Amino acid sequence: MIVVTTPTGNIGHQVVENLLEHGVSVRVIVRDPSRLPDIVQNKVEVVQGSHADADTVNRAFKGAEAVFWVVPANAKAESVMAAYVDFSRPAVEALKANDVKRVVGITALGRTTPLAGNAGYVTGSLAMDDLIASTGVDFRALTMPSFMDNLLMQAASIKNQGLFFSPISGDLKLPSCATRDIAAAAARLLLDVNWSGQQELAVLGPENISFNDMAEIMSDVLGSPVQFKQIPFEAYKARFVQFGFSEPMAQGMTDMADAKNHGLDLGVERDSENTTPSSFRQWCQDVLRPALL
Repeated sequence: MIVVTTPTGNIGHQVVENLLEHGVSVRVIVRDPSRLPDIVQNKVEVVQGSHADADTVNRAFKGAEAVFWVVPANAKAESVMAAYVDFSRPAVEALKANDVKRVVGITALGRTTPLAGNAGYVTGSLAMDDLIASTGVDFRALTMPSFMDNLLMQAASIKNQGLFFSPISGDLKLPSCATRDIAAAAARLLLDVNWSGQQELAVLGPENISFNDMAEIMSDVLGSPVQFKQIPFEAYKARFVQFGFSEPMAQGMTDMADAKNHGLDLGVERDSENTTPSSFRQWCQDVLRPALL
C-alpha cells in the first residue's frame, strides 16, 4: 500500500497515474474526493480530510508501506515554518505510530549553500525534511529548482501581453524541471522496495536555462513574441499580498526568489542521475502551447 498526499495537485495526480499503471495498491488523502477523476476514484482507496489532521493521517498510514509527502500551498499561513513544519507534525507522529517504512517527499534545492537559512519557503521546506528525517524512516527528499509548470500561473499575461515576470535576473542560468519528470522520479522510488537510509536526490531538468532563454523559446514555439521583464523585489512581494497572501508568506516567496537570484539552486552538481529528460522547448510544445489555446 502506497499513500499519496495532494493527489489532485500538479505533481500528486501524475504520481497517482504512474503508480496505477504499475498495478499497485494506492490510498489517497484528499479534502474533496469529487476532484478526483472517476477513473482514479474507482482504482484507489480514498481517505477524506487534510493531511495536517492527526486522525486523517493515522487512518491513511495504517498498514501503509510508503508515503508520498507534499505540503500543499497555504498562502494565508501565519509563517513559513507553520506552513511546512507545523503542518507536518501530525504526519510525523503517524509515521512512527504506524511503522511506515519509506517516505518520498518533495522539497527544495539549497541545503548545501550558505543561502539556505534565509530562503523563505526553501528554509521552511528543509526544516520539514529534518523533522521527517528525525523519525528514522527511510527517506528520499526530492530537491527541486523552480518548476517549468509555474509559468502557467502567468498564462494570461503570456497570451495577452507577450510578457512574463520575475525579480530574478533574466540572464541567470538556473536549473528548471517539469512536474512530469518529478512525478516519474517519485513513482520510481515509491515502487522500489530496495533502498534504505536517508538521502537528498535532486531533479534538475536537462539544462540550466535563463528567463531570457525561455522567452526566446516560447516566442518560437508559440509563434508570437514573448519577452521577460525583471521586476523589483518590492513589487514582486506586493503582487502576492494583492493576491491574498499573508505578509509572512509573501515575504517567504520574496526571500526565496532573492536567494535563487544569488545562486541558491546552483549548489548541486549536475550528473546523469539528477538530469531529467523534459527540455523547456518540449514542455512548451506539450504543456504551455495547449494551455494558451
